[in-house]
Amino acid sequence: MYREMMSGKIHRATVTEADLNYVGSITIDQDLLDATGMMENEKVQVVNNNNGARLETYIISGPRGSKTICLNGAAARLVQPGDKVIIISYKWLEEKECLTHEPKVAILDEANNIIEMMGTEPAATYR
Repeated sequence: MYREMMSGKIHRATVTEADLNYVGSITIDQDLLDATGMMENEKVQVVNNNNGARLETYIISGPRGSKTICLNGAAARLVQPGDKVIIISYKWLEEKECLTHEPKVAILDEANNIIEMMGTEPAATYR
């Protein structure tokens, strides 16, 4: 049996841009992708902490060190620059692999710098 498990998470990223006229997707600084194990073209879920919107899209790699979090295309209607979002990737694992799997969770500050990396999120984690 396989289960879909969280593999990476960028927690409380600040949206830097929203580009309605772009073809689609989310642009993310390559440094953040590397830290969380996410890859260009990977499907991700984006959760907007400001308005509760949830969407799925795919990743485009942004310039390293740019701190870019840009929602493109139709997704730009669901966010505003300055909104806080959570970006989550998932992967399928065999059930026995799930027992030892640890996702890569990046906690960000207001400027999209990584302030902490976590392998698991204890219950009642607040940031």
